[in-house]
Amino acid sequence: MINLSISQANEGLKTKKFSSVELTQAYLDRIKATDEKLNSYITVTNEIALQQAKKADSNGVFENPLAGIPMSLKDIICTAGIKTTASSKMLENFVPPYNAHVYDRLLGAGSVLLGKVNCDQFAMGSSTEHSYFGVTKNPWDLERVSGGSSGGSSASVAADLCAFSIGTDTGGSIRQPASLCSCVGLKVSYGRVPREGVISYASSFDTVGTFAKTVEDAALVLNVIAGKSERDATTPDVKVPDYTQFLKEDLNGVKIGIPKEYYGEGVDKETIDVINKGVETLKGLGAEIIDVSLPLTKYAIPAYYLLVKSEGSTNMARYDGIKYSHTTDQAKDLEEIYMKSRKEGFGDEVKRTIMLGTYCLSAGYYDAFYLKAAKVRALMKKEYEEVFAQVDALITPTSPFPAFKIGDKIDDPLAMYAADILTVPAGICGLPGLSVPAGFSASGLPIGMQILANQYKEENLFAVGNAFEKATEWHTKKPNI
Repeated sequence: MINLSISQANEGLKTKKFSSVELTQAYLDRIKATDEKLNSYITVTNEIALQQAKKADSNGVFENPLAGIPMSLKDIICTAGIKTTASSKMLENFVPPYNAHVYDRLLGAGSVLLGKVNCDQFAMGSSTEHSYFGVTKNPWDLERVSGGSSGGSSASVAADLCAFSIGTDTGGSIRQPASLCSCVGLKVSYGRVPREGVISYASSFDTVGTFAKTVEDAALVLNVIAGKSERDATTPDVKVPDYTQFLKEDLNGVKIGIPKEYYGEGVDKETIDVINKGVETLKGLGAEIIDVSLPLTKYAIPAYYLLVKSEGSTNMARYDGIKYSHTTDQAKDLEEIYMKSRKEGFGDEVKRTIMLGTYCLSAGYYDAFYLKAAKVRALMKKEYEEVFAQVDALITPTSPFPAFKIGDKIDDPLAMYAADILTVPAGICGLPGLSVPAGFSASGLPIGMQILANQYKEENLFAVGNAFEKATEWHTKKPNI
């Protein structure tokens, strides 16, 4: 039963083919038997999961599709009474006294928490190699990364260690790992899902989204977690439709743009070939294919990293070794507490973020770096708005290449940053994006197709993604682990 989609599991619960306790126990058994190989979970909440499952069974009402359905949460989402570490030594023993609003919404729907999953420290990274708790391995090849920063979420869904997972996407941290592990990954429009109670990386970029086994499942989860929050001022008062009403099986009348800048230098030919076949499938479903251009894409990586490192350095200032973070036991005075606690508690990528961000925001360099990048961001937003006036969605590769081997890029930060070249533009512009399984490389590694839409037009993603999924079988393939 662990291979069932949310809608299939919901039907099984409604017809009493199995209980939520039985479904939850099956996932817990799978985690115990399998996760030692993957390292996707940091904390497994056995007792809490079974208590929540019993509650779902005792209610006996499974009208909400997420009721009784087991999930995992990226370990930067606060959970009252359950450790939330941000995969960092700095918060290794942090137990929040409150829930993130997104978790409260899931609890309100009756979902079951199996545990908290691995990620790069404070969501800073593209491979989960920056986790204090060790790298999460790709279920398709244990010598390769699962992606990042939400690598634990992607691996847990792809390997059937949960029915769905909640992650975060700042510049690709849901879509890229979903592509590398062959599952569905949804980045929402900025503000579509509340971030209250989610540990921040870059506050004007961070979004909360989902990993799922099917496009329909992603729509079902978004129905529950989306919408304005009285606890988060960045959530706009934009109506949340029933996203399942947009799950089309044909694309007649739909205009799809192909931005040439996403198919150029740095993108593997094998990846481009897979996506081109996917575009042909969409064309066969009735979509009108239109070539478009987004010339500012070439500035996406430098603009993105200047901005997020600046915001990240500011957000990291709160971890001073005094209140709720790691405190050194080697200090002689207050200044040494600050210095040594941060030195011991932060990993290399977080330190890199603090140094680069502080430099960009310093006197004499703010105008040259941060302000200039902010202007590029505004121009990029305008460019995408003009393109979306012509088309309903864009199709691109999600990652420029399949999963790389563990250790291959860890000592080359610029090469790691370049791995995000196809996903960061949506983060810069606050756009929604969906990665769906689109094929495999010759060596058997997953390749994902990215669908982008205009802000608060997630329904366009679901329409195109569902039609593609129904016409192909890539999402049904499972890793042998």
